[in-house]
Amino acid sequence: MPVYPLHEVTVDLKSDGKSTFRVPTHLEFIKKVGSGAYGCVASFKDTRNSDKVAVKKITKAFDDLVDGKRILREVRLLRHFDHDNIIRILDMFPPEGPDFEDIYIVTDLMETDLHRVIYSKQPLTEEHAQYFVHQVLRGLLYLHTANVVHRDLKPANLLVNKNCDLKICDFGLARSLALDRADETLNLTDYVVTRWYRAPEVVLLASEYTESVDVWAIGCILCELIGRQPIFAGKDHLDQIKKIVAICGSPSEEELVWLPRNGSARAFLKKCPVAPKADWATIYSTASKEALDGIAAMLKFNPSERCSCANALRLKYFDSLFEEEDMEVDTRVSPVNWAFDHFDPTKRKLQNFIYSECARFHPEVVARDKDKLDAKGITPEVLASSRLVMPRSPTQVLKGAK
Repeated sequence: MPVYPLHEVTVDLKSDGKSTFRVPTHLEFIKKVGSGAYGCVASFKDTRNSDKVAVKKITKAFDDLVDGKRILREVRLLRHFDHDNIIRILDMFPPEGPDFEDIYIVTDLMETDLHRVIYSKQPLTEEHAQYFVHQVLRGLLYLHTANVVHRDLKPANLLVNKNCDLKICDFGLARSLALDRADETLNLTDYVVTRWYRAPEVVLLASEYTESVDVWAIGCILCELIGRQPIFAGKDHLDQIKKIVAICGSPSEEELVWLPRNGSARAFLKKCPVAPKADWATIYSTASKEALDGIAAMLKFNPSERCSCANALRLKYFDSLFEEEDMEVDTRVSPVNWAFDHFDPTKRKLQNFIYSECARFHPEVVARDKDKLDAKGITPEVLASSRLVMPRSPTQVLKGAK
């Protein structure tokens, strides 16, 4: 029997056909919010309390093991975080059994994203840009305090409401920047940040970077809010660096101290035409001096000279929004334990992990599925390796279900 009664809702994806959502009967369909590579998002009203939520259905979640692991990573991270400017997971609908293909994740409902806002006809003032970027910096300071770098900040990954409240989403590419003593290898792959928001070190060195890559991305987003078009719209890897150099100027030797002297990156840079540093006031003639100073602080070619999130929040540009308590996040977040991410994904492992996450919200499913788990040979030890411990009785709450 299901944990609670379900009903089916058909969501029209237009050119992509239709998708059937199996959701609790207390959820009343409102409308489709969006769809993409991972599936479809629809809004629902909880008839028990009139709250509105977003339900993301990820179809055939385990067909691609890399994508499956990214989904798991996002779930584990979002369960760890608790911040006004980071999207929250409110629920995960339990699957019908240990063999399942689709995942349902319930989150805060946000009406749109910053990309749609920027390219809409909505007038945007300096106050809008200040408020949006200030919220991104608040959320990012929280993440960096937890030793997490987002790595894929862009306007489409910043969800907003009509009142301009903003939440960071999409943590599938996030990584730790703190060495794990048990595993001193950092899997910092070069697939980070949509090209237009990639910092120079990501383009030139791929796997060697710090939290400053996120700050660069925020600088690009601030430019896009002011100019309503991307500042570095590179067509490919080399063109991206050319676009950066054309505006930030050909880097001096002092700005290149972080690059190996005889490495290929320096030869790569020599392919870029020599360019003087552009005047930000000329590029954004209507922007305030404080806004231009903020852009310059976040878009430094040398990552070690780029301002941190904490320093960015103290910029004069954000004077009207600054609150000292925003800087005290270390008392509100603990570093993420990345042990959960250290495994080679298989379909069975990913199913066990996601089942475990669903059971944290609905621990009663383990007792419900005991026969199916036994038939599949999924023992308490196997589930424990998925961070799940079988209860001794149907009423026992799962250990570690925080």
